[in-house]
Amino acid sequence: MLCIVFCCDRDGSAALRKELQAIHRSYLNDWTERICFSGPQQDELGNAFVGSVFILNVVDFQQAVDFIQSEPYNAAGVFASVTIRRLSKGRFNPALFDTVK
Repeated sequence: MLCIVFCCDRDGSAALRKELQAIHRSYLNDWTERICFSGPQQDELGNAFVGSVFILNVVDFQQAVDFIQSEPYNAAGVFASVTIRRLSKGRFNPALFDTVK
């Protein structure tokens, strides 16, 4: 099943996010077989990270909960809020990802 995990950073967490970046990426590497898409959210001007989004292909909802509970940014308090929702596959155009700059 697909789940989207939508995370918003807490104010003032940019330094902690940067400090944990290598650990965060290593953690995501352990979930490569389950992550369909992930990336940081940016502010409107693209100047700062303001959260993260993960689209996961998981066995059940609890696996998505387990993923985010152990995710380093979340565990360290970078995120002010986390929302997990089941997601139905609708339109998907992977070619558009190649055009994103």
